[in-house]
Amino acid sequence: MTLLPLAACEGEVPTAKDRSSSATPQPDLTTQQEARIRRSIVKTLEQANQAKDPAGLDARVTGPQLQIRSSELTIAKSTGNLDPKTTIPGQIAQTVIPGDSGWPRSVFAITTTTEDQQSKRLLVMNQASARENYKLWGVARLFQGAQLPKFPVPTIGAQMGAADDKGLKETPQQAVEHYADVLQHGKNSKYAKEFSSDYLRDSIGKLTDTVQQGIDANKGEQKQTFTPEKGQIRVMRSSDGGDLVVAQINSVWTRKAGEGRESLPASDAEKALFGGGQATSTMKVTYVNVIAIYVPSSSSSDPVKAVGAERQPVKVEAV
Repeated sequence: MTLLPLAACEGEVPTAKDRSSSATPQPDLTTQQEARIRRSIVKTLEQANQAKDPAGLDARVTGPQLQIRSSELTIAKSTGNLDPKTTIPGQIAQTVIPGDSGWPRSVFAITTTTEDQQSKRLLVMNQASARENYKLWGVARLFQGAQLPKFPVPTIGAQMGAADDKGLKETPQQAVEHYADVLQHGKNSKYAKEFSSDYLRDSIGKLTDTVQQGIDANKGEQKQTFTPEKGQIRVMRSSDGGDLVVAQINSVWTRKAGEGRESLPASDAEKALFGGGQATSTMKVTYVNVIAIYVPSSSSSDPVKAVGAERQPVKVEAV
C-alpha cells in the first residue's frame, strides 16, 4: 500500500497538455529527484549487504543487476566478505536524464571512482511505468581509459534510443549480438574487426587459454557460449549521433575433466555457489554479463567499442 505514494514522488507524471505545450522535450525528473532515487536504491543495497541476504532487493533492484547482486550476496554469506567490486560510489560525475515522455524509461548515471580508486560505474536505473519506483537495472564498471560519448546536459534532457536505432554503424541489437560472438570466438569471430580491443574480451581470452593448458594436460575439454538476453537492452542517444548501449549477455562455461577426473569449482565464488554439490566429470557455470557498448554514427570513423562491463557467476552445477 506504500508503493504508490512513494513512486509518485519519484518524477512528474506529465499530462497530454504538458507534453504538447513545448517543442523541446523537458525531463520529467529533476537532478534532485534523481539523487533521492539513487540514495534510496543505495540504502536498499547497503541493508542487503549488511545482512548478506538478497531478500527485499527486488523493491529497488531489477533485471540483470538483481541476478548479479543476489549472487554476490550468496557468495559473501559463504566467504564472509563482500567483493570490493560491488561498491557503488555515492558521488556522481554525470547524470543523463531523458526528455522522452512515456514509459518504460531509463536514467543513466556515471559515478566517480571509488575511495580505493576502482573505476567509475555506469548505473542504469529503470522505471517500468508511471506509478512504479525507479529500480537499479544494471551496473557496468567502466574500463580504464574508456572514453564515453557526450550527452546533453540534464536541464535539456537526453533522448533514449532503441534496440533497432538506425543511422549507426550497426543497430544496438546487432552490436550486442556481434559482441557476444566476439566473446565466444575471440579473434576467430567474423565480427572481431568491428570492435576495438577491450579489457573484458582480453581477460576472458587469457583465462580461457590458462584453463586450456590444464585441460590439455588431462585430456579434458571446455566450451563457452554467449547469448544476449532478449529484451534486456537499454539505449541512450549521445550528442554526436551515436548510442551508448547497455545490455545483458548470458554465458555458460562448461568444463569437462578427462581420464576419470572430477571437474571442480575454479574459484571461491564458484565454490560458494556450488555449495555442497556432488562433483562429476563436468562442471557448468552460468554467468550474467552486463555490457556497455558505444555504437558510433554511420558517418564516424571510430569503431564500435565496449567501454565497460560486469561479469558474475550466478549458478554452478555438476552435470
